[in-house]
Amino acid sequence: MQVKRFFAADMRQAMKLVRDELGADAAIIGNRRIAGGVELTAALDYTPSALAPRVPNMELEDELRKTASRIVSAQAELSMRGDSDATTNRQLFAGLPLTASEPLVEPTFKEPPRPAAPAPAAGVDQRVFDSMRFELNGLRELLEVQLGSLAWTQLQGSKPQQANLWRRLQRIGLSGPLSRDLLALTTEIEEPRQAWRMLLAHLARMITTPEIEPLEEGGVIAMVGPAGMGKTTTLAKLAARYVLKYGAQNIALVSMDSYRIGAQEQLKTLGRILNVPVTHVDPGQSLANALDPLLRKRVVLIDTAGLQASDPALRMQLESLAGRGIKSKNYLVLATTSQKQVLTAAYHSYKRCGLAGCILTKLDETASLGEVLSLAISHELPVAYLTDGPRIPDDLHLPRRHQLVSRAVSVQMQEEPSEEAMADMFADLYHSPAKRVG
Repeated sequence: MQVKRFFAADMRQAMKLVRDELGADAAIIGNRRIAGGVELTAALDYTPSALAPRVPNMELEDELRKTASRIVSAQAELSMRGDSDATTNRQLFAGLPLTASEPLVEPTFKEPPRPAAPAPAAGVDQRVFDSMRFELNGLRELLEVQLGSLAWTQLQGSKPQQANLWRRLQRIGLSGPLSRDLLALTTEIEEPRQAWRMLLAHLARMITTPEIEPLEEGGVIAMVGPAGMGKTTTLAKLAARYVLKYGAQNIALVSMDSYRIGAQEQLKTLGRILNVPVTHVDPGQSLANALDPLLRKRVVLIDTAGLQASDPALRMQLESLAGRGIKSKNYLVLATTSQKQVLTAAYHSYKRCGLAGCILTKLDETASLGEVLSLAISHELPVAYLTDGPRIPDDLHLPRRHQLVSRAVSVQMQEEPSEEAMADMFADLYHSPAKRVG
């Protein structure tokens, strides 16, 4: 028997290491949390008697038996063919419309829920319960990976055309839930090219844009988002666009960035070039008081600091923007070159101030637009502006939905997504089986 330990940031990455190193026949015989991630112990040619007996944990063993029963049930259902394909998919995908033949209904089995924290009895170490909870969560992730792989294999065998559409959407970078909903809208179309064109048309309709351009509507407009997304450059493009069209009399700039070296000097230089007044708001200073002298201006553009989510100054900044009397329209600036996790974290950090929409930057540098489009659609964020270069203001554009989709297709990945990537996407669908997008 060959036993080896694997270390990774999360359970899914650890499982991939196990598959790559020991193959699909490897057995997971242990998992535990470590600093910076998880540790998996896997064995090849594993027999239970080869290891020393462990002290029984009745609660954990009972949960393990239930999970093993669910896996066996899922495998039995996936093995059915012929007339049972539709029923199989309904039971496996928990109501996800993955096939082109018919919508799916509620499953006959439930995935194991995330265990609630049990109240420790008097005199019992809380660490014991934390350890058990971690093991159960790890087991849940293993189950999702297993079911995702089985689901993808089943779909390829029974619905190859549907599987091909899934691959094409994954090449664009769209999320699993959004891909699922797009495919549900084309279930009646059998011709592949027509189905693909309809998918892209539905995707374009899901993207929302403001009815009136924010600069034309006027008011207080704030650029918010993490550092490096292009907030200051976008503000400069917006200011130059307005000045070229209407002049410098009715626009003012405000900087709330006292943390980045040179940020205020950069805005001062822009103000001198455009002949536009610039006001600086220091931490702790009232934003409402700073805006009072500027209320006569038709447009006030605010540049904010890109702070970490854990920074207390970020909370103060967002509370200022959301304060009474400000009436600020806050736009989340998102660099299309950012990873999915970065984009998601940015949205959850800045949604507290109330978001009027988003501005997509660095389109000329991106290798994928699917991630940022999935975020904007799923959270109903209107796309207000696009930027695709350093020129001010030439590289600032109003979004056109069909052009944006065409651009997303043109920069899609050239390589086909791997089988592991497709299985992982199917496994992710178990996190939100009933979620609707668009």
